[in-house]
Amino acid sequence: MSAAKLRASPAAPTSLSLALQALWWDATGNWEQAHRCAQDQDDRTGAAVHAYLHRKEGDIPNARYWYARAGRPLPDLSLDAEWEHLADEISRHETAF
Repeated sequence: MSAAKLRASPAAPTSLSLALQALWWDATGNWEQAHRCAQDQDDRTGAAVHAYLHRKEGDIPNARYWYARAGRPLPDLSLDAEWEHLADEISRHETAF
Protein backbone atom coordinates (compact mmCIF):
# COMPACT_ATOMS: atom_id res chain seq x y z
CA MET A 1 0.00 0.00 0.00
CA SER A 2 1.51 3.32 -1.05
CA ALA A 3 1.73 6.28 1.28
CA ALA A 4 -1.07 7.99 -0.65
CA LYS A 5 -3.35 4.96 -0.37
CA LEU A 6 -2.54 4.60 3.32
CA ARG A 7 -3.49 8.24 3.96
CA ALA A 8 -6.71 7.82 1.95
CA SER A 9 -7.78 4.61 3.68
CA PRO A 10 -11.13 5.26 5.40
CA ALA A 11 -10.40 2.82 8.25
CA ALA A 12 -7.38 1.58 10.16
CA PRO A 13 -5.59 -1.01 8.00
CA THR A 14 -5.65 -3.79 10.58
CA SER A 15 -4.35 -6.34 8.07
CA LEU A 16 -1.07 -4.41 7.88
CA SER A 17 1.77 -4.13 10.37
CA LEU A 18 1.43 -2.14 13.55
CA ALA A 19 3.98 0.32 12.13
CA LEU A 20 1.73 1.11 9.16
CA GLN A 21 -1.29 1.24 11.42
CA ALA A 22 0.63 3.75 13.57
CA LEU A 23 1.27 5.93 10.55
CA TRP A 24 -2.40 5.75 9.59
CA TRP A 25 -3.47 6.78 13.10
CA ASP A 26 -0.95 9.60 13.01
CA ALA A 27 -2.36 10.81 9.70
CA THR A 28 -5.83 10.95 11.29
CA GLY A 29 -4.49 13.08 14.14
CA ASN A 30 -4.63 10.37 16.80
CA TRP A 31 -1.05 10.54 18.12
CA GLU A 32 -1.83 8.44 21.21
CA GLN A 33 -3.17 5.48 19.20
CA ALA A 34 -0.30 5.85 16.74
CA HIS A 35 2.16 5.73 19.64
CA ARG A 36 0.52 2.60 21.07
CA CYS A 37 0.78 0.81 17.73
CA ALA A 38 4.41 1.81 17.17
CA GLN A 39 5.33 0.83 20.72
CA ASP A 40 3.72 -2.58 20.27
CA GLN A 41 5.84 -3.42 17.21
CA ASP A 42 9.06 -4.34 18.98
CA ASP A 43 11.53 -4.25 16.11
CA ARG A 44 13.57 -1.72 14.13
CA THR A 45 10.59 -0.77 11.98
CA GLY A 46 8.44 -0.06 15.00
CA ALA A 47 11.33 1.89 16.52
CA ALA A 48 11.62 4.03 13.37
CA VAL A 49 7.95 4.98 13.51
CA HIS A 50 8.20 5.46 17.28
CA ALA A 51 11.13 7.84 16.70
CA TYR A 52 9.19 9.80 14.09
CA LEU A 53 6.25 10.17 16.48
CA HIS A 54 8.46 11.54 19.27
CA ARG A 55 10.12 13.93 16.81
CA LYS A 56 6.67 15.10 15.76
CA GLU A 57 5.75 15.53 19.42
CA GLY A 58 8.84 17.70 19.86
CA ASP A 59 10.57 15.32 22.29
CA ILE A 60 13.90 15.23 20.45
CA PRO A 61 15.93 13.44 23.18
CA ASN A 62 13.38 10.60 23.20
CA ALA A 63 13.26 10.63 19.39
CA ARG A 64 17.07 10.31 19.25
CA TYR A 65 16.87 7.26 21.51
CA TRP A 66 14.34 5.58 19.21
CA TYR A 67 16.25 6.51 16.04
CA ALA A 68 19.28 4.83 17.59
CA ARG A 69 17.18 1.74 18.35
CA ALA A 70 16.07 1.76 14.71
CA GLY A 71 19.68 2.11 13.52
CA ARG A 72 18.92 5.45 11.85
CA PRO A 73 20.16 9.00 12.23
CA LEU A 74 17.83 11.85 13.13
CA PRO A 75 16.56 12.76 9.66
CA ASP A 76 16.98 16.11 7.98
CA LEU A 77 13.49 15.93 6.43
CA SER A 78 10.21 17.64 7.13
CA LEU A 79 7.82 15.58 9.21
CA ASP A 80 5.55 15.14 6.18
CA ALA A 81 8.44 13.90 4.06
CA GLU A 82 9.54 11.49 6.78
CA TRP A 83 5.97 10.15 7.10
CA GLU A 84 5.83 9.55 3.33
CA HIS A 85 9.26 7.93 3.32
CA LEU A 86 8.41 5.60 6.22
CA ALA A 87 5.04 4.62 4.75
CA ASP A 88 6.54 3.83 1.35
CA GLU A 89 9.56 2.02 2.80
CA ILE A 90 7.51 -0.15 5.16
CA SER A 91 4.89 -0.87 2.49
CA ARG A 92 7.56 -2.00 0.00
CA HIS A 93 9.09 -4.30 2.59
CA GLU A 94 5.75 -5.84 3.57
CA THR A 95 4.65 -6.50 0.01
CA ALA A 96 8.02 -8.03 -0.88
CA PHE A 97 7.12 -11.21 1.02
